[in-house]
Amino acid sequence: MNKDWEQRVTAAWATFDEYPQERAADFRAVIDTLVAELAEDSPDAPFERACAWDSTGHSDKAVPLYREALALGLTGYKGRRAKIQLASSLRNIGQAEEGVKLLTPELGAPCDELDDAVRATLALCLSSLGRDREGLSLVLGALAPHLPRYQRSMANYARALVAPDG
Repeated sequence: MNKDWEQRVTAAWATFDEYPQERAADFRAVIDTLVAELAEDSPDAPFERACAWDSTGHSDKAVPLYREALALGLTGYKGRRAKIQLASSLRNIGQAEEGVKLLTPELGAPCDELDDAVRATLALCLSSLGRDREGLSLVLGALAPHLPRYQRSMANYARALVAPDG
């Protein structure tokens, strides 16, 4: 894989909204054509295919591909994206508990721009399991730093939602 390939994949994804649902297979074909250029053991191949299936409404087909990408060694930023998207897809197919197990360790990962997505997706998984207070706590905690005022109050409310006496 090289920079040119990454740019072409990014360009393909930039056209995603040009494919209505009835042309979803056409978009997946674009991604499949790009993926065909990669080595057979490239973790980027199943990751991009998973993203295409997921984005076109097929979480069930995306899950095994995300798992394959991670098993092949997808790490770093794309690895974290794969975990977030896998957890979301697991939730969509009724396996939210597995999504919680996958994302909970990400709360302690080095901070990056995906932190809020981790918390939002984990909150959805928790809510699907009837653990709404924990989910709301995560969402409020993620939102608090972005508020122009009330950051401290919202962060405190977030903690109080899951405090033992809360």
